[in-house]
Amino acid sequence: MYRSVLFDLDGTLTDSGPGITKGVQYALRKFNIDVEDITTLRTFVGPPLTDSFMQYYHLTLEQANTALGYYREYYSEIGIFENELYIGVNELLRELQHAGISLYIATSKPTVYAKKVCDYFDISKYFIYIQGSEINESLSNKTAIIKLVMEKYALEKEYTVMVGDREHDVIGARNNSINCIGVGYGYGSKEELISSEVSMYVKNIDGLKEVLLGKNA
Repeated sequence: MYRSVLFDLDGTLTDSGPGITKGVQYALRKFNIDVEDITTLRTFVGPPLTDSFMQYYHLTLEQANTALGYYREYYSEIGIFENELYIGVNELLRELQHAGISLYIATSKPTVYAKKVCDYFDISKYFIYIQGSEINESLSNKTAIIKLVMEKYALEKEYTVMVGDREHDVIGARNNSINCIGVGYGYGSKEELISSEVSMYVKNIDGLKEVLLGKNA
């Protein structure tokens, strides 16, 4: 049974897609790129945004950083609240805490926003620590973020697991020699998680609860 669980935030605990995709749409319009079908921007949920701006719209690093600033004009005031907690998450966190499992957040979202979201949904009380990226994305790599949490709290690798919905969570966990549980209700496909060699895949919150509470671990 795992003693420590690191959770991704966007697409794992909260359905943050609407606010993030609208913020990206707003930023791209500043570059005269008009994206009508906002669902095509779902790939921006999870990974560092500057990387996604460069990968999907071929912006230079300088342009991507400018786009990030535009994105935050929208997100900090409006998009951050275009978000909702996945059904069952509150109960999951409460049961895990009651079972004595130490809970942490390891997200690529800036720490200041991650804390604001957790406070908004009243789930901060479940977590020992919330670690996100720096506001300028100087710390945004999931490997480095997971490493910071593990080192800060001297977490034992064999008893620690990462939970996330994208390949970046899987890769970050593997680079820190811990297991990763991929969830099927977020923004990454099953194919993405399996191809990145996720340790275990679960379809829903109930499946995640079974694994984390030791029934299938």
